[in-house]
Amino acid sequence: MNKTSLILLLGTLGHMPAWGGEQIRIATEGAWPPFNYVNEQGEVSGFDVDIARALCARMQEKCEIVVNDWDGMIPGLRTRKFDAIVSSMSITEERLRQVDFTDKYYSGGLRFVGPRGVNIDVSPEALEGKIVGAQRSTIASQYMEDNLADVVKIKLYDNQENVYLDMQSGRLELFLSDELPTHQWLQTGNGQQFEFKGESFAREDVIGIAVRKGDPLRSRLNQALSTILQDGTYQTINEKYFPFSIY
Repeated sequence: MNKTSLILLLGTLGHMPAWGGEQIRIATEGAWPPFNYVNEQGEVSGFDVDIARALCARMQEKCEIVVNDWDGMIPGLRTRKFDAIVSSMSITEERLRQVDFTDKYYSGGLRFVGPRGVNIDVSPEALEGKIVGAQRSTIASQYMEDNLADVVKIKLYDNQENVYLDMQSGRLELFLSDELPTHQWLQTGNGQQFEFKGESFAREDVIGIAVRKGDPLRSRLNQALSTILQDGTYQTINEKYFPFSIY
């Protein structure tokens, strides 16, 4: 190896992050605003993305944010396509059988949405026969399949944007979704013709970062999360997207 090659190699090693010499790859869906979405400049943005970048900064690691379809999140993590999922993923018993989760980084609940100004009773008895949508493989879809499968006509979609589109076109009478991202959509031009129906429920919905089983990255992420909660970074990110605490 000549002198120039040696200098280049040492320079590269000097900039290598501590995590095994490679950058950490973090997956997000990119279709769940305001938590994760692709902006007009083609950049992935949102609360999840800002949290991921803040955690990487605290760990002093170089991270790459990659966009991945929701249904392929856990399979992609387990096959090492990426190292962590920061994509508003609820911690459930079923998922815990496949991956580990960090401590929560926010929590929320479920809520029905329907046309503004239309009085709709969302009690199970009153919902009978209605066409209700949700994003596939979410807490909302699981709730409906577990509790309302014999009551409503369930329509499931690959992403939340398609739920919104079918609601706007009149192909749905209601949809069920996480309250927090829906709150943001209701402020948009398309969302203003709709409103929440009934109160939020399933408030035990806790969101964490998924990593592979036994991966020490989990403890490092937890330490970084504790730091951004204590030093005000988390609160600054929270206030950028919501006028109330979502922790």
